[in-house]
Amino acid sequence: MSGLAQQFIHFFAALLLLLSFAMLTQRRLLSLIKLLALQGFVLSINVAFVAYVTQQIELYITVILTLFLKVWLIPFVLHRLLIRLHIQNKIEPIVNLPATLLISLALVIFAFNLSLPITELSAATSRDTLALALASVLLSLFMMIIKRKAISQVVSLLALENSLFFAASSATNGMPLVVELGMAFDVLIGLFIFGLFFFQIRDTFDSFDLHHLEKLRED
Repeated sequence: MSGLAQQFIHFFAALLLLLSFAMLTQRRLLSLIKLLALQGFVLSINVAFVAYVTQQIELYITVILTLFLKVWLIPFVLHRLLIRLHIQNKIEPIVNLPATLLISLALVIFAFNLSLPITELSAATSRDTLALALASVLLSLFMMIIKRKAISQVVSLLALENSLFFAASSATNGMPLVVELGMAFDVLIGLFIFGLFFFQIRDTFDSFDLHHLEKLRED
């Protein structure tokens, strides 16, 4: 890719990271789902740009799948679950906002340092792109730790998958279509299983706070 094309991909990676920060600081589930949809939209734009630059026609199929699954279907299903299960919209994280921001900044710095030896092994991989995507992955993992509601854990897992997908599609100039279709199928199956999991948690504990599961393990 040319230097200008790499700058555009850096911009999309930075947007992805900013959305990860916004998801970390979000206190409402509905807004968290909307941010997940916006993250999917940024991902689809990035894939469309890579398809245009590399002239890989099959990547446009990936763009359509990404728009359908990550921007519409998955947020729609999560929103319906939020309403159907009468889940409380407010999230109470276990870490306060200042500490969350400080840890997040430390994770971003760690991601940039970690990506340096990796990018030196491949000239085709941009350090900044990989570092930003890796930082988004770490922030998604951190979000899974500090947000205790079951549905927020699913959103964090989907955000993690978005970050990995961005890193793979940008670093390799697009993955094989069969791999992308397999990932899309896995996401749909996982979402279906999580939906059943939510209903089971509600019927058993009448709550979606994961500390009930920890109590069950201790018993």
